[in-house]
Amino acid sequence: MIKYLITGANGQVGSQLVAQLTGKAEIFSTDRDTLDITDKQAVLQAAQTFHPDFIINAAAHTAVDKAESERNLAHAINCTGAENLALAAQNVGATILHISTDYVFDGKGETPYRETNPIAPQSVYGKSKLAGEIAVQAACERHIILRTAWVFNEQGGNFVKTMLRLGASRDSLGVVADQFGSPTYAGDIAAALIAICEQIHAGKTNAYGVYHFSGSPYVSWHGFAAEIFAQAVAQGVLPKAPVLNAIGTADYPTPASRPANSRLDCGKIQAAFGIAPSDWRKALLNLQDYV
Repeated sequence: MIKYLITGANGQVGSQLVAQLTGKAEIFSTDRDTLDITDKQAVLQAAQTFHPDFIINAAAHTAVDKAESERNLAHAINCTGAENLALAAQNVGATILHISTDYVFDGKGETPYRETNPIAPQSVYGKSKLAGEIAVQAACERHIILRTAWVFNEQGGNFVKTMLRLGASRDSLGVVADQFGSPTYAGDIAAALIAICEQIHAGKTNAYGVYHFSGSPYVSWHGFAAEIFAQAVAQGVLPKAPVLNAIGTADYPTPASRPANSRLDCGKIQAAFGIAPSDWRKALLNLQDYV
């Protein structure tokens, strides 16, 4: 059996990893209470004891706005923690898979971002995640960095659950229409990570490096919300859809700047591993699981 050390096991992607691997692999799943990834010695000891084939880092400080005032904490989790896990992987001969974000780009481009496009994060969160990428690449030669965007699933806090909650209590909503990206179902991210691990373990590839994996088709937040409500009404989750008003980024100020373009080009991962983009519309077909 393949052995996996999974961090962030209670998060959106981590919980999906545990669910999909249970009974099929040997898992050491951890959360912030069972393994502090910012504690280097604890991380190194955990890896030495369990000796995983793969370390999948699904732990992160993802509160984008809070990160603006929690700079040290964001850096500790997103950079130092990632580096510790990469060092542990290097020490035991494991491969590390680290989840990153579209926020490493400036979000000002007009086309989907490729892995080779210039990086220029505009927020504390984005800068901390970029620092984590750099640290992982330096600490472990066997690394996969998977950048994704607009993550959602049935658990945790995310855009889909927020829209369903607001749609049940309001007659109208203003949703940003000038930010475009790729909604990505967490279960599909987990499946992509597992598929990569299985191919590496089977000796089919050693294509380490940085990859993009996100959803298709590209859409604005406003368009995403419209599809959520259309499905919610069709499935009987909501009696009716609220009126959706298109607003601009300037109409909804936030502490951290949001990228206007969060679209990721997923051609590289498809070519290297045969992994197609996530179909986010398919993931909305069981909205009763989100409420």
